[in-house]
Amino acid sequence: MTGAATAVEPPAPAPLPRRLTVLPLIALIFYDVSGGPFGIEDSVRAGGGALLPILGFLILPVLWSLPEALVTAELASAFPTNAGYVAWVSAAFGPAAAFLVGVSKWASGTLDNALYPVLFLDYLGSSGAGLALPPPARSLAVLALTAALTYLNYRGLHLVGLSALALTAFSLSPFLALTVLAVPRIRPARWLALDARAVDLRGYFNSMFWNLNYWDKASTLAGEVEEPRKTFPKAVFGAVGLVVGAYLVPLLAGTGALPAETAAEWTDGFFSEVGQRIGGTWLRVWIQAAAAMSNMGLFEAEMSSDSFQLLGMAEMGMIPAIFARRSRHGTPTFSILCSATGVVILSFMSFQEIIEFLNFLYGLGMLAVFAAFVKLRAKDPDLPRPYRIPVGTAGAAVMCVPPVLLIITVMCLASARTFVVNAVVVLAGVALYYGVEHAKRHAWVEFLAPLPPADSSHGSATAPDAADLEDVRAGLLADDDDEGGGSKVE
Repeated sequence: MTGAATAVEPPAPAPLPRRLTVLPLIALIFYDVSGGPFGIEDSVRAGGGALLPILGFLILPVLWSLPEALVTAELASAFPTNAGYVAWVSAAFGPAAAFLVGVSKWASGTLDNALYPVLFLDYLGSSGAGLALPPPARSLAVLALTAALTYLNYRGLHLVGLSALALTAFSLSPFLALTVLAVPRIRPARWLALDARAVDLRGYFNSMFWNLNYWDKASTLAGEVEEPRKTFPKAVFGAVGLVVGAYLVPLLAGTGALPAETAAEWTDGFFSEVGQRIGGTWLRVWIQAAAAMSNMGLFEAEMSSDSFQLLGMAEMGMIPAIFARRSRHGTPTFSILCSATGVVILSFMSFQEIIEFLNFLYGLGMLAVFAAFVKLRAKDPDLPRPYRIPVGTAGAAVMCVPPVLLIITVMCLASARTFVVNAVVVLAGVALYYGVEHAKRHAWVEFLAPLPPADSSHGSATAPDAADLEDVRAGLLADDDDEGGGSKVE
């Protein structure tokens, strides 16, 4: 057939992945930080009774969680990028310090995530339904569960957010029933129980710190959020109230309803026994099912944060471009696989080892984050911050003192083995930084274009180009094209 060639229409562009809104983001932050009261039981045993954990969950959210949440809300609104805290530290102290923070935070998150498939099986095994597995089958089950949850993460962050929302409702539901049933049995005097001889300060502070940290982890999802400058602060503050309530209400109900002499029995998973004693077998099974499902939500939220952090670091030119490559679902394929591999490798470690190691690593990163927050306030007071903590530079510095002191306390209580392990991780991070820089200079692998110098990314608003400040940051934080491209380092 002859004649003019028929014009071929270009293929329709792939639909953009759905962005996170307030409620799914609250659920993801909730799971980054908490996931429910599961895991706080050991604070009662280590605290020698109910008094110290109750005081801890009343005071530490003000001294630790709130400052961290406020810093996260301000800086995530100013830098809505998937690099999150890595971008903040880079803007304040340069790429080398930011790279080390990225390594320590990613290692801490991966250690944390290695807990959840194991805890999921522990809760099922303690349900009395004959679900305990022998060691070989257990190892295979951990691998299978990790693979299934990793696949869900691959399928899209919006799907993860919606599943986290549903899991939040399910995980907290049995504690509403527990609280209602416990009210007639509560004796307020039991909340004052304290056996000083039974106090384990290292266990207590590690338990409290672990249950109240990771507020900044969701900042690595800021680039995937609908209107992040408005949505992120709302979600952070909504999550603060949800987390504190999810800890305090069941703790008050359980310790107030059971005799003070049971303090030594409060170890991980004891809330299911509290349910048995207060409501019966049906409530025990409900709590165990909620605990198991909560671990799935914790895994999903942590893996999302860790993998999108790697994506953000790749977009900043800090690590190879392959980590920024997205699937058709908008998720960072190689970054997810890297995080999942780390989880599998670390899942053989014990619960207490993981808690202490990750707390120390996380503390190192948070010291850099608080320092970056204060420095950016002092160096660039006019940097546009859609949400701004209503204090000046001096007030910002004072606000950071309590959490910094808590971090130092937790570090000072760490074992010698934890110091050694963390020193090895830091040294490995330094070696990795110089190795990556060497690979970049010799073009061994592909990198996205490096960022402008730190000063240009957050220059003073009084500079001649102040009107272009938003454009400069937009260039700093811009997503790459659909092919994972953008300019490359040749």
